[in-house]
Amino acid sequence: MGVDIDLAGLRACWEDVNMSNSRRVFTAEYRVEAAHRVIDSGRTIAETARELAVSEQLLGRWVKEERVRMAAATSLGEAPLDGAERTELIRLRRQVVEQEKDLSFLKKVSAYFAATQPK
Repeated sequence: MGVDIDLAGLRACWEDVNMSNSRRVFTAEYRVEAAHRVIDSGRTIAETARELAVSEQLLGRWVKEERVRMAAATSLGEAPLDGAERTELIRLRRQVVEQEKDLSFLKKVSAYFAATQPK
């Protein structure tokens, strides 16, 4: 069973730390989703690494770490998330981030209007 992952969305999950150094820092979400592109689809690490523009060694390490995490979760009696559940979790996390931004904006607007009210 393959997982349909938005490639553009995945690429947006890393940040350039230093433009001259070109070292990238990837979010935990990005690493897990990249690993599951390999695990769930059965595609090779090399093919997926080229597609995501990361090194094969790095993606291989992410896949290994995710398989260890999945095995640990299974041994504890927890069922690992399937593709649909993982996609829903990512969507909900993004929604939380957006709502936190909205809430922050509304707090600032509220403070502004409270400060500008005539007494």
